[in-house]
Amino acid sequence: MKLIKKPFAGVLVLEPKIYIDNRGFFLESFQKKRYKKYGIFEDFVQENHSRSKKNSLRGLHFTKNKKQSQIVTVLRGRIFDVVVDIRKNSQNYGKWFGIELSDNGPRQIYMTHGFAHGFCVLSEYADLHYMVSQYHDPKDESGIIWNDPSIAIKWPIKKPNISKKDLKNLFLYNI
Repeated sequence: MKLIKKPFAGVLVLEPKIYIDNRGFFLESFQKKRYKKYGIFEDFVQENHSRSKKNSLRGLHFTKNKKQSQIVTVLRGRIFDVVVDIRKNSQNYGKWFGIELSDNGPRQIYMTHGFAHGFCVLSEYADLHYMVSQYHDPKDESGIIWNDPSIAIKWPIKKPNISKKDLKNLFLYNI
C-alpha cells in the first residue's frame, strides 16, 4: 500500500497494492496491521456499499456527536471526492480538499471524525465501499449544502443530481 497524499491532519489518500494478471486482479482493501502503520487505529464496525449514476452528487455528510471515522474505497468507476474540515478549533476549519479517485487509482480516502464528506460521479456509474467506525444512526447524521459559498468547492460537473434530503443540508455557519 502507498500513501499518496495527506492534505489535512486526519485525512489520507491511499493506494492499496493491486495484483493484475490475464484473469483479472486481486486487491487487499484493508488489513488492520498495515493501516496502523499510517495511524489508522479505529475499529471499523460497519461496511456499506453504494452505487451512483453519472453526475450524482452525494453529501456533504458528517456525524454530529458519534465520532465516526471512515475509509472510502472506489470499487468501480471514477469520482471527485471532497472532504471539508469542520473541526472548529482547526487551522483548516472550512477548507476543503478534493481529489479524483477511481478503480485505476488512487482509490481510497481515510478521514477521521471532524470532516464532512461528499463526492460526485464522473463515470457512467460508480460503486463505493465504506468502512465506518460507528454504527449508522439517522438521528446523528447531518450535512452541509454542496454549494455553500463560504466553502466554494469547485465541483467538476455542471448539473448535479442531488437527493431531496441533501438539498436540505445546512450552511457551514449553521452547524
